[in-house]
Amino acid sequence: MARAHVSIGEVLSELRDEFPDITISKIRFLESQGLVEPERTPSGYRKFYVSDIERLRFVLREQKDNFLPLKVIKERLDEVDGGGGFTPTPPEPPPEPEKKRRAKKAPTREPVLFEETRLARERAEAKEVAKEVRDDDAGPDSMVALETGVSLTRSELAKAAGLTDEQLGQLEEYGLVVPTHTAKDRVLFDEDALAIARAGGAFMRHGIEARHLRMYRAFADREAGLFEQIVLPYRRQRNPEAQAKTTQALGDLSGLGRQLRTALLRQAVRRTLGG
Repeated sequence: MARAHVSIGEVLSELRDEFPDITISKIRFLESQGLVEPERTPSGYRKFYVSDIERLRFVLREQKDNFLPLKVIKERLDEVDGGGGFTPTPPEPPPEPEKKRRAKKAPTREPVLFEETRLARERAEAKEVAKEVRDDDAGPDSMVALETGVSLTRSELAKAAGLTDEQLGQLEEYGLVVPTHTAKDRVLFDEDALAIARAGGAFMRHGIEARHLRMYRAFADREAGLFEQIVLPYRRQRNPEAQAKTTQALGDLSGLGRQLRTALLRQAVRRTLGG
């Protein structure tokens, strides 16, 4: 039985023919601006339905054909929502000759979206099993704050990450896990803190202590400083287009940095272990 939803990677495949410049980072950015709101699984993965894809298609066409700012597109989306929202009907097959129509009953057709992306779906599902945060191993990263609504207390964070209070304390001590909001006696953590805590716990299970992970924090800070110099000209401009360019550039640079680190680490391991 066909699924009613698809992943963000499948959405990319569906839209790329009409919008060659579309990227996962762009879709996440539009989500962060409230232009599309895909459903989330308990583990945080996005679930896009046909109406979500048509909504994205509408936004991208307004940008491409009419050069409208996101604020105006949002107003038009509100009008569409007021009229019932996006409820597209799958394309009808071309009419058959009269004789053929009488000779056989038209088969029930699966929506074109799912027919065209069946193979892409299987590949995307295989990737999702092997990752928790990233949606694409080879493409740009998302530097947009995730709008998942994740807000955890310290005890909830420890439980969700599978850590003891002592282990979480070690990650906090070395500046790896930091709260997003602190108000009086209530400290809250977001999805990034959860991802870091889970990764830190996995390192600990391999015998690597929190103090050994400080190099990742130091490198991330230096890398962020380098990228800031690149995107500074965009940040000085106060308009949605410049903000979108900033987000895209950061995603591209982060993805390139991740690929470079992986290749360098693989090279170093081979040299060290003689593999």
